[in-house]
Amino acid sequence: MLAIPAASFAQFGVAITIAPPALPVYTQPMVPAEGYLWTPGYWANGDEGYFWVPGTWVQPPSVGLLWTPGYWGWGGNAFSWNEGYWGGEVGFYGGVNYGFGYGGVGYGGGYWNNGAFSYNTSVNNVNVSNIHNVYNKTVINETTVNHVSYNGGTGGITARPTAAEETASRGQHTPPTSMQTEHVHAASTNHALLASVNQGRPAIAATAKPGEFSGAGVVAAKQAGAPYKAPAAENKAAESKAAASKATENKAAENKATENKAAESKATENKATENKAAESKATENKAAENKAAESKATENKAAENKAAESKATENKAATTRSSENKAAPATHEHPAPKPTTTAHAKPAPKPAPAAHTKPASKPTATAHAQPASKPAPAAHAQPAPRPVEKKPAETKAAAPAEKQPVETKAAAPRPAENKPAPKAAPASHPATTAHAQPAPHPQAAPKTESAPSPEKKAPGGKD
Repeated sequence: MLAIPAASFAQFGVAITIAPPALPVYTQPMVPAEGYLWTPGYWANGDEGYFWVPGTWVQPPSVGLLWTPGYWGWGGNAFSWNEGYWGGEVGFYGGVNYGFGYGGVGYGGGYWNNGAFSYNTSVNNVNVSNIHNVYNKTVINETTVNHVSYNGGTGGITARPTAAEETASRGQHTPPTSMQTEHVHAASTNHALLASVNQGRPAIAATAKPGEFSGAGVVAAKQAGAPYKAPAAENKAAESKAAASKATENKAAENKATENKAAESKATENKATENKAAESKATENKAAENKAAESKATENKAAENKAAESKATENKAATTRSSENKAAPATHEHPAPKPTTTAHAKPAPKPAPAAHTKPASKPTATAHAQPASKPAPAAHAQPAPRPVEKKPAETKAAAPAEKQPVETKAAAPRPAENKPAPKAAPASHPATTAHAQPAPHPQAAPKTESAPSPEKKAPGGKD
């Protein structure tokens, strides 16, 4: 361990014009284990005034070292704190009677013996069942027993260091351990340890180990060492500090409330925005789904209508085709009008009077297709010299009309050519009768088929 001169610890801290309170009256907690050494409690000074640092058992930085407590000393115009230290000998600590072996001069609580510390049970609380390095020796205090916590100044202790103590103060020293430093810091943050709060009687006067401010090892002060009289300046400072703290707390509370309200408002706005966005998104999705569904339905309907139309068209076409196929044979087998052309080309026989005379033969179908019965064509087709050549054809053409010799008779009277033109009027009668007859008689077709087709006669004559 590094040794630090005692001068490094003297006059430590800020000068205070107000003397510290009296030391409280309390009992020592039991030593937690062998090797722990006692460090007495004291009043330290902070931003809010004096606060109590509880006495505690501490493990020394190394074997053989003893603790010299710190103390407050008057320097002529203010009090200064002289830091405690570890060393081979106990030095001057202001003549303050801290108790438990520290009666103002030296230390009577124990000593190191061959690497083990022996405890004086007359001043230390030791469980002898667990710790056997003990002895009992009465400690005689050479100073007036009181609870004054400072040296010099008004009301302070007037002790001066001895030659041995001065020698010890000039020896090699070790500063407080980290556990001791943390112990002091914990006390400075505990509001209950302020003198202005506890009035010189702290609730935590001593602990079994550093920093342990709760549990079985904590000891409360029995009483204050003297009536606590806080100076006006301290009261003023405490009040100002309390007021400032209160104002700071109120301000912090207001700021916190404002921040919380702003955060809540922001959260509400964000939530509303998110909900609105979600609703808009849902509406858009719903609209898109409905539109897609409508488009799909329209497409399906159009497809169904198109399929139905195609089907109807196909069925219509099939029906039409079937009707045509069914009607085709009758149309194909009905060549009845063709003899008309041949008859039209042969005005010589003039069968019109015969047809008019014999309605039984029903030459209506043939006569309906014959425009020859009109007077004009008869006049146009009168080639007088050619009736003899087409006689066989005339006989054949006349045959379909129920195979009667009517055509032969009709062809015989050639004097008809010499007859006056007005006598041909009776030939128009068959035309009137023919227009009254329904042309497409199915029964007439077979009869016409048995007759030779006029087209086959074409090579023999002109149509």
